[in-house]
Amino acid sequence: MDDQTLLCYSRQILLPEIGIEGQQRLRDAHALIIGLGGLGSPVALYLAAAGVGRLTLVDDDRVDLSNLQRQIVHDTETIGQAKVASAAARLARINPDCQVTTLPQRLDEAGLDQQVAAVDLVLDCSDNFGTRFAVNRACHARRTPLVSGAAIRWEGQVAVFTWSEDEACYRCLYGEEGGIDERCSENGVAAPLVGVIGSLQALEALKLLAGAGDPPRNRLLLVDTLHSQWRELRLRPDPACPVCGSP
Repeated sequence: MDDQTLLCYSRQILLPEIGIEGQQRLRDAHALIIGLGGLGSPVALYLAAAGVGRLTLVDDDRVDLSNLQRQIVHDTETIGQAKVASAAARLARINPDCQVTTLPQRLDEAGLDQQVAAVDLVLDCSDNFGTRFAVNRACHARRTPLVSGAAIRWEGQVAVFTWSEDEACYRCLYGEEGGIDERCSENGVAAPLVGVIGSLQALEALKLLAGAGDPPRNRLLLVDTLHSQWRELRLRPDPACPVCGSP
C-alpha cells in the first residue's frame, strides 16, 4: 500500500483485528450486493468507503422520489436512473479505486449462480422471500458466505451464514411457504431503521472479509426500534431442509 492508501484507511488499520493485513484482504475482496434500496444503500456506501476492492451491484429498479426518504445512496438528481447506475456514480465519488460492476436486471438461477461463484461474499438486501430463498440456495451450493438483512415498519433482522458444519441456512428459518412478503410501500418503514440494519450487514461483511472477530453463526439478530429492544434467537439446522438438510 502507498502512503495515500495508508492515510485513507489509517483509522481502520489501527484496529488490531484488522491491521495492514486485514486492510489488504479487503482491498483484494469482491462482494456481491443484491438490492440497492434501503438496505443496499448503506451497505454499498460503507463497503466502498472501507476499502473493499470490488463490488457487483444487482437491481432492476429505477430511482423514484419515494425512495429518497431512506435510500441514501440516491438523490434527487438521479431520479429516473437505474439504481445500480445511481449507486455506482456515488461510490466512485467516495472511493474511485473501488471497481464497481452494475447489473440492472433480475438474475435467473444460472445468472445468480455465476455471480455468486465469482465473489467472496454476498449481501442479500432484497425485499421478498423468493429472492432470499434463491440467494440462500446459490450461496449454499457455492459455499459463499451470505449476510442477510430485512427491515419493515420499525423492526429489522440480520443473519450471517458461513456454511460451517451444523449451521442452519435461511431456509431453515422459514418453512417451505416462507412468509407473507411485506413491502415498505404498503406497510411503511422508519427511515433510519434500514440504515441500522444495512450498517450491521456491512459490519458483518467487513469482519468476514478482513478475518476479524466472530460472525453470529446460528443466531438471528432482531431489533424493535419503536420500543428500543434488541433480541437474539438461536437457529437450529432443519434436518428436512431442502437446501442444507440430509438427503
